[in-house]
Amino acid sequence: MTDSAPETTPVKTPLNISVLTVSDSRELAEDRSGDALVERLESAGHRLAERKIVKDDIYAIRAELSRWIADPDIDAVLTTGGTGITGRDGTPEAVSVLLDKTIEGFGELFRMLSFDEIGTSSLQSRALSGVANGTYLFVLPGSTGACRTAWDRIIQAQLDDRTMPCNLTMLMPRLKEV
Repeated sequence: MTDSAPETTPVKTPLNISVLTVSDSRELAEDRSGDALVERLESAGHRLAERKIVKDDIYAIRAELSRWIADPDIDAVLTTGGTGITGRDGTPEAVSVLLDKTIEGFGELFRMLSFDEIGTSSLQSRALSGVANGTYLFVLPGSTGACRTAWDRIIQAQLDDRTMPCNLTMLMPRLKEV
């Protein structure tokens, strides 16, 4: 498998998507997972709203995500890194308290697809997704392969308003209903 995005026809409704890499050791120049996500979202016809790297610190993660969630121009956020089970892995804890609703099926589907690629090691992933203030959040592992799997096999179709019978994009106008 290569890091390059698969060829796609641009979406009908482009979204503004931010990418957050959570890492104590990576800089932008070495962020292959973030690069893969940016390449894929842009190849699909979406716009990169902003890209950042933060240390694996739940408060730094929450601060950046809170800023993006509050921005009405950002439709979705992809995070990569910090989803394992070691002491420094805190992205799910940082994100879960910010969510208004979780999308349980995302993590389940991601681990099922990952099982085909990495076997029982997939149980160590705490990938998750949800909605906060009308913004979709996708919490992905830090490996480039995991980011490719999540985007290519789940996220791309769900952020494409042509995917039927339904997709997450078509729900966006109703996310802030009360």
